[in-house]
Amino acid sequence: MSNLKSADQFKLSFREEAREILVDLEAALLELNENRADDELVGRVFRALHTIKGSGAMFGFEVLAAFTHNLETAFDEVRNGRLQVTPELVDLTLSAMDQIRAMLEEREGAGEPVACAGILARVRSLAGIGSASQSAQTGLGSPPQAAGGPIRQWAIHFAPGPEFLLNGSNPLLLIAELRQLGGLAVKASMDAIPPLDELDPERCYIAWDMVLAGAADRDAIRDVFIFVEDSCELRIEPIAGTEEPRPEPGPASADAVAIAMEEPRTSAGGRRTYDKPDNASSLRVPAARLDQFVDLVGELVTVQARLAELSARRDDPEVAGVAEEIERLTSALRETSMNIRMLPIRSTFEKFRRLVHDLARDLGKDVELTMEGAETELDKTVIDQLGDPLMHLIRNSMDHGIEPPQVRLERGKRANAKIHLSARHSGASVLITVCDDGGGIDAEAVRRRAIEKGLLAVNAQLSEAETFALLFQPGFSTAKQITDVSGRGVGMDVVRQRVESLRGTIEVASKPGLGTSVTLRLPLTMAIIEGLLVSVEDACFVLPMASTLECVELSTRDIEQANGKHVAPIRGEVVPYIRLREHFGLRTPRPELEQIMVVESGEGRFGFVVDRVLGNCQTVIKSLGRYYRHVQAVSGATILGDGRVALILDPDRLVQDAVRVRTRNQAARASPQASPPQPHGAVRQPEGKAVRS
Repeated sequence: MSNLKSADQFKLSFREEAREILVDLEAALLELNENRADDELVGRVFRALHTIKGSGAMFGFEVLAAFTHNLETAFDEVRNGRLQVTPELVDLTLSAMDQIRAMLEEREGAGEPVACAGILARVRSLAGIGSASQSAQTGLGSPPQAAGGPIRQWAIHFAPGPEFLLNGSNPLLLIAELRQLGGLAVKASMDAIPPLDELDPERCYIAWDMVLAGAADRDAIRDVFIFVEDSCELRIEPIAGTEEPRPEPGPASADAVAIAMEEPRTSAGGRRTYDKPDNASSLRVPAARLDQFVDLVGELVTVQARLAELSARRDDPEVAGVAEEIERLTSALRETSMNIRMLPIRSTFEKFRRLVHDLARDLGKDVELTMEGAETELDKTVIDQLGDPLMHLIRNSMDHGIEPPQVRLERGKRANAKIHLSARHSGASVLITVCDDGGGIDAEAVRRRAIEKGLLAVNAQLSEAETFALLFQPGFSTAKQITDVSGRGVGMDVVRQRVESLRGTIEVASKPGLGTSVTLRLPLTMAIIEGLLVSVEDACFVLPMASTLECVELSTRDIEQANGKHVAPIRGEVVPYIRLREHFGLRTPRPELEQIMVVESGEGRFGFVVDRVLGNCQTVIKSLGRYYRHVQAVSGATILGDGRVALILDPDRLVQDAVRVRTRNQAARASPQASPPQPHGAVRQPEGKAVRS
């Protein structure tokens, strides 16, 4: 059972590695489509296919290996100059990649002959391979022709580690893979085999010393061992003086191998042992285990806060010193755990090259995708949920925003359109922008469509931001007909819902004839945030530090001078405010002196009136659960040091709710029979939700 479990674990590891290779392969293919004479890109594609094929066969994915073998052969023809890179070859290989992904997931029917036959037939026809041979069916046939270049000799030492066989790996399959790179001379070393009574049947004691002659470079050889390199001893060294072409070697002598490689050490028992290099420069950890680690750190932050609270109530210098030291260590651990979860957004951006490529082909448009800030780091939890919103924004730009090439030429533009993806840090947030140079948004068409659907009164006066916010309404679309790409009014609503679930905001900017830009403002992390702890009566609330600007006093005299309006003069500006006591229905009398917490929202500066400001806090965000999933103004809760629960407020939602109620009341007083105009930055919805602009 342990062997089966270990084999399953390494099979899962292969799937994860193969997915990453496919991402790089897809990026290389799309770049190759733009730069068809780039030999380096051709090499990247070939090596990726070769690695997937060989490792797939080793881990039991024989059908996948056989399927990939045909693609590898086609790109070997490209490497040797016998086949040209064409859009047809790139599209065909991209389709084959989709099939490989399905095989990796072992989806039903993915590896059936009918599912693969069409693609394979086109590959063989394009590459001139001919009918499927036995070697193609096994995926381990005759070696591909060596790419042009000098023949070199490499001395290779390969010694499987103690756990090598337990993961389901087969060293003989790896040696068979090496044979495909050129002539191979192999010598097996039995010196490490122990006496019979000490022998472990689940361990490989044999090591191999080999000489490989061919045009392969070090990276191509290392790719053969890519999935097992951490569980074996591997050395690859060039043999001096072999840069010129020479015939394939015969069986290598021990002297030839010894010259090429460092001699092994001899142990006290007379057996030869080898120094294993330190290859573990990185470690693959399951996402679930990382999430568990961050949750535990969050619990530690809560306990540390309780300890600090206890220390503050006791006049004990020794306890205070321990509390301060634990606070320092907890803070460092919190920062480390957050940094571990931070990933560059490049992998998410790269996925959309294929989307743009396929949509441009289907829509008959010429579109280039450019990227900026792909190394910007973001919490893994946030990145995982960004795919759908960005996909819908790009599809919307491709279908609605970018004009056909002929129309663009008539308007004095380049026939080649551009979609630009960018990411950058802004304080405790990340700004992700999808920008196109298309025709822009027709604000009047949006307004007419909203009136037709009953979302807007005929006499409503909307700003540009309010008009653009209508695009995120459920079912809203300006498309005159439904297509495979858009027209059902679902995509932008998905964008709104997902961004709001991430505690983010959306901003839309557009100029007729010049293009549209949609910016998503997202928090860096979803697990632990810096906040300001405030109280109203005995209730405690947390305001995110990222959106809080300053704190000012609000006296009874200030209230009297405002003539009953919820506004206060702050630094020469009249700032509206929301009294949390009234918003949450707390009936006790307010104190003589209150505090206004000024925040930056989508509506501009707003204030939140509280009784007291208790200070800064590190807040571990806990979900309120499914029962409270429709509570929009509260983004979560946290446990304080004294055991009480504090609600984490969403300033933007609170402001939108207040603005919507105020606007509706004003509209009702002005014209009870008419639908009220929409508030700035929000649109009316049946559920009472609001959409940020």
